[in-house]
Amino acid sequence: MSQAQAFDRALVGKYDFPGPRYTSYPTAPQFHEAFAMDDYRQATETSNGDPLPKPLSVYVHIPFCKSLCYYCACNKIITQKTEKAVEYLDYLKREIAMQAELFDANRRLTQLHLGGGTPTYFTNEQLAELMEALRQAFRFDTRSAHEFSVEVDPRTVTPNRIHDLRRLGFNRLSFGVQDFDPDVQAAVNRIQSESQVRGLVEAARDAGFDSVSVDLIYGLPLQTVESFDATLAKFIDIRPDRIAAYSYAHLPSLFKSQRLIRPEHMPPPERKLELLELTIQRLTAAGYVYIGMDHFALPDDELALARENGTLQRNFQGYSTHADCDLIGLGVSAIGKVADSYSQNVKELSQYYARLDAGRLPVKRGYQLSDDDRLRREVIMALMCQGRIDMAHFERRYGINFASYFAESLDQLAGHVADGLVTVENGTVTLLPQGQLMMRSVAMAFDAYLGEGQSGMFSRTV
Repeated sequence: MSQAQAFDRALVGKYDFPGPRYTSYPTAPQFHEAFAMDDYRQATETSNGDPLPKPLSVYVHIPFCKSLCYYCACNKIITQKTEKAVEYLDYLKREIAMQAELFDANRRLTQLHLGGGTPTYFTNEQLAELMEALRQAFRFDTRSAHEFSVEVDPRTVTPNRIHDLRRLGFNRLSFGVQDFDPDVQAAVNRIQSESQVRGLVEAARDAGFDSVSVDLIYGLPLQTVESFDATLAKFIDIRPDRIAAYSYAHLPSLFKSQRLIRPEHMPPPERKLELLELTIQRLTAAGYVYIGMDHFALPDDELALARENGTLQRNFQGYSTHADCDLIGLGVSAIGKVADSYSQNVKELSQYYARLDAGRLPVKRGYQLSDDDRLRREVIMALMCQGRIDMAHFERRYGINFASYFAESLDQLAGHVADGLVTVENGTVTLLPQGQLMMRSVAMAFDAYLGEGQSGMFSRTV
């Protein structure tokens, strides 16, 4: 999006409705339990048999947190019983060994991401044990392009521990901050100081991390334009390499913890748009490049460079600079993508343990893509990552007439075209600067699965 792009609040409001984030296509509501272990094993065989097998990516879900953040919609377990981590790590190592047997040993693991929950719920010794199990099971890519990242709750670590994480092999950090205003922090039960975060970011730079990302959330209870402006000013001064500015999805009917937020503290819808406008203006004026969706990066960051040269990718962790990988999901609720399939582990800890005790992978459900799914996935990802769809490319690749195949989709874009968000001409669908914020609504035109009754499954698109 142009750094000087005006924010049209009326247009943003018009296209702010529930819709997928498209970290996958088809999206998770299409996953089903008919996808069984035989399907997953077949996917790994297909993946290994590719003439040019994709590199591997591993996501490890560590679900434990010591305290509850009221806004959180992640799969997590709130407990002070740290011995639970010992048991969970033992089962993780079993799953790692079982998964590794399914993939050719010569395939490089180029991406690793620890998410949660709170990955730093594990002690340094436990994280070292986890990394050693992964290193023994997979061929770690030691080249400079590898990306090993870990999510960090600033309340759980010290500057010394940041250096420990670097020594364990992580080269990217993501800090969850959300907001610096004390009233907002109290309203969501997440208290952390600016000095605490600043010290950890400085420690990450001293330790030699390649990239430091910080998360914020707009639309939280008690946020005002003035208070959030102060938070943004602090973020800008700390100057992380990347900033993810997420829109808070308040869905108390789905997430029990969100019922602890007082309804009268929630900002009205027009406030969220004001906060979004402020965020874009402040960050782009400070030199950050708008990548897409919720992501901003400094101009020399790999994410900004990938957006510029057309190599940007998108997966379950958001935007990435790496080529498409086969993703192995480890731990409760983790999602993987192998060959042309998606799979998700069981969400309950007891079931996770029971399946592994029985010598079975804990895959609960999944999805096998059809030819139409593969085509639409590639079209949607081209739009989300490159901002344009080259019709001729897809006609050559899939042997279709794009205008005929996607006639209904192109008709659905008539309103977007009329509003100056996208153009459909000269064989391309091109997202215009003013349409960057509404790219999810544009992508929805190419989604074959959206229908009645699905709006409650997704967050709002802006």
